[in-house]
Amino acid sequence: MHEMALTQDIVAICERNAGGQPVSLVVVEIGKLSGVVPEAVVFCFEACSAGTLVAGARLHILPVAGKGRCLDCRHESPLERLFDPCRSCGSFRIQVLSGQAVRVREIEVVD
Repeated sequence: MHEMALTQDIVAICERNAGGQPVSLVVVEIGKLSGVVPEAVVFCFEACSAGTLVAGARLHILPVAGKGRCLDCRHESPLERLFDPCRSCGSFRIQVLSGQAVRVREIEVVD
């Protein structure tokens, strides 16, 4: 389960950026094309944050839609899955523009 390691990294990022203050909210963007299961991150979050500055923080996940540009016809369209063909011309030469990343977007700390 790579979500466990990913969640450990999320907690570590939060701790490094919290300025020594307890964290009350973590907002994470998870791309639809990232291969990460948001429910698994939610499941792992409590265990990974136990005993850290992030313990007890609320986790809010924002899904990021997949989007791609066809390298043949230049059409941009939503992508439901990696390796989907272009909706305009059917080509499989798609440049992914968004939806593959996972990033900590925001943390809120307790003053």
